[in-house]
Amino acid sequence: MLDKIAFQPSHVVIAAGSSAPELTLREVGRMLTRRRAIIYVTVAVFFLLGVLALTLSTRRYQSVGEIELQKDSPSSLGIQTDTADTPSDALEVNMIIQTQAKILQSDSLALRVIEDLHLEQTEDFRSKWSPLGWVLGLLGPIGAPDPKGASLENSPHRRMRVLKIFHRKLTVKPVAGTRLIEVEYLSPDPKLAAAVVNHLLQGLIEKGFKARYDATMQASSWLSAQLGDLRAKTQELQAKVVKLQQESGVFAVGDVDREGRDQVYNPTLEKLQMATQAEAQAQSNRILKGAINDVVKSGNAELISGLAGSASGGGGSSSAVGNSLTLIQNLRLQEASEQAQLQQLSAKFGPAYPKLAEVRGNLEAVQASIREEVSRVARRAHNDFLVAEQTEAKTRKDFDADKTEAEALNNKTIEYQMVRQEADQTRSLYDDMLRHLKESGLLAGLRSTNISIVDWAKPSDAPAKPVTLLYLFGSIAAGLVFGVVAALLRDVTDTRIQDLREISRELGPLPLCVLPYQKERTLLTSGTSVAAKSALPALDNPHSLFVESLRSLRTSLLLSRSGAPPRSVLVTSSLAGEGKSFLSWNLAILFAQQGKRVLLCDADLRRPWLHRNLEVNPTVGLSTLLAGLPDDDASVVIPVHEVPGLFLVPAGPLPPYPAELLASHQMADLVKSWESQYDLVLLDAPPVLQVTDPVILSSMVNSVVLMAWHQKTPLEALEKSYRMLEDVQSTSGRKINIVVNGVKEQSVTYPPREREVAKA
Repeated sequence: MLDKIAFQPSHVVIAAGSSAPELTLREVGRMLTRRRAIIYVTVAVFFLLGVLALTLSTRRYQSVGEIELQKDSPSSLGIQTDTADTPSDALEVNMIIQTQAKILQSDSLALRVIEDLHLEQTEDFRSKWSPLGWVLGLLGPIGAPDPKGASLENSPHRRMRVLKIFHRKLTVKPVAGTRLIEVEYLSPDPKLAAAVVNHLLQGLIEKGFKARYDATMQASSWLSAQLGDLRAKTQELQAKVVKLQQESGVFAVGDVDREGRDQVYNPTLEKLQMATQAEAQAQSNRILKGAINDVVKSGNAELISGLAGSASGGGGSSSAVGNSLTLIQNLRLQEASEQAQLQQLSAKFGPAYPKLAEVRGNLEAVQASIREEVSRVARRAHNDFLVAEQTEAKTRKDFDADKTEAEALNNKTIEYQMVRQEADQTRSLYDDMLRHLKESGLLAGLRSTNISIVDWAKPSDAPAKPVTLLYLFGSIAAGLVFGVVAALLRDVTDTRIQDLREISRELGPLPLCVLPYQKERTLLTSGTSVAAKSALPALDNPHSLFVESLRSLRTSLLLSRSGAPPRSVLVTSSLAGEGKSFLSWNLAILFAQQGKRVLLCDADLRRPWLHRNLEVNPTVGLSTLLAGLPDDDASVVIPVHEVPGLFLVPAGPLPPYPAELLASHQMADLVKSWESQYDLVLLDAPPVLQVTDPVILSSMVNSVVLMAWHQKTPLEALEKSYRMLEDVQSTSGRKINIVVNGVKEQSVTYPPREREVAKA
């Protein structure tokens, strides 16, 4: 928005408050656009370096081999091997794969491949001088040198150097989610690369065979040493078992139990077991007889009848009691039947019925039989209880005697069992170790490896490195990164005017106008007119973008004051070479083309320039007027015939003290006189920071045009010039207007609308 305001014709000078710039993406984009040349050059340099590196790099071929780690299986003859190494889960499988990958990268395998294939004699492994290594060798200890004529294994420096080179060219990577491992190697010779990979894979398989063979033979040697001790110990334990068996009275019956142990017989223990069973049975019988006796004592026929069947199986007496109980039960049933019949007849025929007496007699006879039988059962139950108590006492006495006899042999029996168990275990261990010893010789040669080669490495048909696209795109990416960094650093450290907003932030007002870049062409060598001599755009190309911008500046100058348009304008700059004289000529022509009387005065009394456009060498001019020679100022005014209404006052001879002349009251009087004679007076003054002349003249005019060259004038110089002019007191309502010159069409400061016009 600031750029658009700066480029449009303004009626007033817009002021903006000073604020720190915000670093936004848009601002960064502007910075990079301004410094795009740096980015282009950096990218081009890096791209050329990438192409050079790609051209000079050694072509290296890559060979790839692949192996598979299978599960451990029994040997080829079906002999059962140790399965402790068989993986049980995914984590353990992954650990085994990683272990094999590390073995492939081990120094021992690498040294074996290097020595077998004589890799140390190849170009890649030859010692090369390195500046960094040389410096590090000077700074740090390098140790004792390698012995002359020593092998690679006994030469530490050589060994470490070739191992580093080998591992740098070797790549071992497990394939995720599988039991596969890929082995890759880079070499300038494709056949050598394949040979290295294949030799490495074969070495891994042989290393696995050797490790298993050594482990089996070591176990076999240990088993042989242990078998002698186990044999002697087994024989000793067997003799002790026989001795304890004789002392404890234990006899072997020749059979084996379910666990395969010999069955034995001990008469004492067998006798004790039978006594235990007899004592338990007598106690149970005594308890049963006591319960029957207690029930019978109650005399309740109903309860007694319920014991039928409980007293059977206890010998003759118990059988008699059981029969009596059955009889009582039957009598109870007969009693119930007679009572039911009696009640039925009484209810049907009444108490006087003759047959009731017969039924009552039968009922009483049954009840008498029940009482007699209950009394008989009570006597028999009591006798049975007494017999059961005597039997229990006798069986307990026999049990105690047998128990005492068994306890006498208990300690020897326990010792016999313990020694027998130890002898069996020792015998089993001996037999197992003997079996393993017999199998170990076969296992050493018959156990197969769990590594199988899926693909042998083969020579490649095309080099794997350098990767052309990687080099090219990598160089471009690196160039972009370094170019962007360099562009940002250059933009941050560059104090020249890059963005119009910088002027607004530092000085407050926006530039009154922005002029596009216009190359000043070389002056012609013939003719005396300004048209033929200067090739000024205002005359040569009045419809150009530069002239249109000057017309915008003309309008802005006329409207820059709140009152009347300025009658006198001072054109100056911060430094030399910023186009102020060129601007003065063209601006004067445009004002004259509006029908105004314009006086263009060369106020640069040190390095005058305006008279050169007319190819004149005046002997009079501003300096002679200020010095009082001649008295009439009309004699020093030169009319420009090609532009009616335009007049030029040259600087004249160079005076010794130009600042004093310009600061005199004669100069102020001349300016006031010219303002009354002409519609506009343009004073072309020297740069502000080089001399004090423009600061002096700024107090005599109505408006000041301070020129600045885009991407050339330092912002500090423009700020200092502006402050110097601003500090000068003026009674004519003077305005200081900034004009930025030399904005190129590709610049981000260049307005889009004007860029389209320029292209058209």
